[in-house]
Amino acid sequence: MSDATELTTEQQLMLREGARRISQEFSGVFSPETIERYLDDSRDQLLARARFTEWLPILIERFARERLRALARLEVGTPDRPAVLFLCVHNAGRSQMAAGWLRHLAGDQIDVFSGGSDPGSQINPAAVEAMAEIGVDIADESPKPWTDEIARAADVIITMGCGDACPIFPGKRYEDWVLEDPAGQSVAMVRGVRDDIGRRVRELMASLDVPTMA
Repeated sequence: MSDATELTTEQQLMLREGARRISQEFSGVFSPETIERYLDDSRDQLLARARFTEWLPILIERFARERLRALARLEVGTPDRPAVLFLCVHNAGRSQMAAGWLRHLAGDQIDVFSGGSDPGSQINPAAVEAMAEIGVDIADESPKPWTDEIARAADVIITMGCGDACPIFPGKRYEDWVLEDPAGQSVAMVRGVRDDIGRRVRELMASLDVPTMA
């Protein structure tokens, strides 16, 4: 990877170790140059928005891995499972809860992505607490921008309040879920949004002929 002067020496070492893991994971799928380019771009995107940098190496590794998974769907071939992208403004509440619900209910039957048009600095703690109440852990998730390769790899794009800022690609199935924004709201209020999203996710799975695993 190229020099990351905004990170500490220890963080740069952590990031290089993450790069090694990703290179092993995608060996034979993408060239070292492609992997490095996605790692560098993921680092730059997250650094530009980071409020706290302590866990950035881990977040950069996850973001780059997610993007390369999407790129593999496009360039290597679509797996025998659909891909769903959840989009909202900050990728801190609604889209994170929806992604958590779908991963919980579908397991590895669906590739799940999420992103924001203007990502926040941290995930909504009320959303984390509300999801934990039903046994879904999204505490380790973090807001991130949507990217071109992830949007193009998705079969279904679910938008939640991002309006014209959400990407439009021909041939995709789009749904716009009108949901209350949980930003700054109490856990009691967020529970209602959580349950509304859970109902919609189950309906989405039924429309994709994907059975519920939980």
